[in-house]
Amino acid sequence: MQDHPGPRRDNEANRLSARAARYAKVGANAGVVAARMAGARLIGSGGGAATAAALAQALGGLKGPMMKVAQMLATIPDVLPPEYAEELQKLQADAPPMGAAFVKRRMQAELGPNWRSRFESFDLRPAAAASLGQVHRAVAEDGAALACKLQYPDMKSAVEADLGQLEILFALHRCLNPVIDTREMTEEIGARVREELDYVREARHAALYRGILANFEDIRVPRIRPELSTGRLLTMDWLDGEKLLEFTGAPAEGRARIASAMFKAWWIPFIRFGVIHGDPHLGNYTVFGGEDEPKEAKGINLLDYGCVRIFTPKFVGGVVELYEGLLHNDFDRTFHAYETWGFQGLTRDLAKILNIWARFIYAPLLDDRVRTVADGVAPGQYGRKQAFEVHQALKRKGPVRVPGEFVFMDRAAIGLGGAFLHLDARLNFYRMFNEAIGVFSAEALRDRQATALSAAGLARPA
Repeated sequence: MQDHPGPRRDNEANRLSARAARYAKVGANAGVVAARMAGARLIGSGGGAATAAALAQALGGLKGPMMKVAQMLATIPDVLPPEYAEELQKLQADAPPMGAAFVKRRMQAELGPNWRSRFESFDLRPAAAASLGQVHRAVAEDGAALACKLQYPDMKSAVEADLGQLEILFALHRCLNPVIDTREMTEEIGARVREELDYVREARHAALYRGILANFEDIRVPRIRPELSTGRLLTMDWLDGEKLLEFTGAPAEGRARIASAMFKAWWIPFIRFGVIHGDPHLGNYTVFGGEDEPKEAKGINLLDYGCVRIFTPKFVGGVVELYEGLLHNDFDRTFHAYETWGFQGLTRDLAKILNIWARFIYAPLLDDRVRTVADGVAPGQYGRKQAFEVHQALKRKGPVRVPGEFVFMDRAAIGLGGAFLHLDARLNFYRMFNEAIGVFSAEALRDRQATALSAAGLARPA
């Protein structure tokens, strides 16, 4: 893989002019919303749905990174008021695709003037367009079907401009509603979004997951083509599959098989290697079937490795400690878990409030029976009731500063739970979880993690 893209790199660097233009546009939109939030506070109103709609409208006109960040925020419980989350979840990452002529110039910038000769065929029309780039179908010289993920130009400038303005909105939110200190959370979001621009790193994440999940026949991870990849172009195998939501009406056995594969694809890497796939978007899963019966669900394709978080063995140990504390009604163990993670300003009262959320997230893992992930809850409402309850309790006993690591843990847990509810999947999550844990050992995890990260060319977490 080429770590340094082609000759047009300087033209797409983090240019001051590009960043200044982005700041002007984002700043104008964010400023209007900030003024409305502050004004609503002064007159004793929360702003409510009208201000939330204004925020969605302002961000929706930007596309690109800010929309991606907004969608992230909408899936992190209790970071935003419910009416804000509801509006932001309506946003779709529908940035206009690059035209054919532009795609040709971008591909030449990444692979050189003879780039077309390196493929048997290349479709200039995008198969998918998202907030940071678009995907093109291609065929390799060896006849293999490929997916080429091509980043839009000036994304680094756009990301820095958007994150700078996002911090202004977060600072205002902390002043108006200081129940949860979001400073570490904003740092975590910024770090992960910046990482998503680095396709060299994403390729290593994909290699990491291929190694971890190699022995699971019901989970497929695309193979990267390093000779056709750069820092802003990622070429990998095209994995045929159908959209996850097309299987909501499938037989119960097939839906359970899909959910089981999704559960393993998330928990096995985390509990055994300290790694999570942090983007719960339903589009990052497709379902593959058998050759004779393509509609029969055999397993999942796990896609998009831009948002991957690597944790220390100590952090993973805290997850297991909290589980054991909840399972055995041992409050001291749950308190110790929060201490292990570095919650600041922690008291026994605050730990009891945090346990409201923890018991909701862990609920299916504590219950030794076949069940849904949350009985009687609609997919779009998963976690919202409990987040509101925690928020109200923290108003009385808070505030609390949540460690940044929890941003994508919570986001992924909510995304995964929502997917299970869409599928109406019924499994014994307790047995699956305990099977994944086995006999937990931080030392064994440290050794496995070091070996896996080294093989993928990644560094261990500090």
